[in-house]
Amino acid sequence: MRAVSIIAYIAAAILLFFGVLFIWGAFSPQGQVGWVFIGLVSVVIGFGLVAAGYLTGRKAAQTQADSQNVTLKIDLPADVSLDTFKCQSCGGTLTMENIQMVAGAPVVSCPYCKTTYQLKEEPKW
Repeated sequence: MRAVSIIAYIAAAILLFFGVLFIWGAFSPQGQVGWVFIGLVSVVIGFGLVAAGYLTGRKAAQTQADSQNVTLKIDLPADVSLDTFKCQSCGGTLTMENIQMVAGAPVVSCPYCKTTYQLKEEPKW
């Protein structure tokens, strides 16, 4: 959380606290009608600061999430040729979209026979 947001939340808490006290004090025997107005203005500004801090934090988190790019490189076994990559069960032609990383291992999902299996790591020598 940024320092500006923390300061905004502290100021909002102070404004909300004193706003509620002014509204509450307006209904006491020594209270004045003008205190209700002061209290309402303080409460509205306090809620405005809370909303602004919340929206600013969400926008910053969204911007940070959008700016992160993740690249996943799959090291396929040595005997796999992507030109003739076929399903072990039905022999259907597979593409890179059919390979996913599950728990750190490459797993193939065949779109034709719905078979799912893990690629076996063969020695690369």
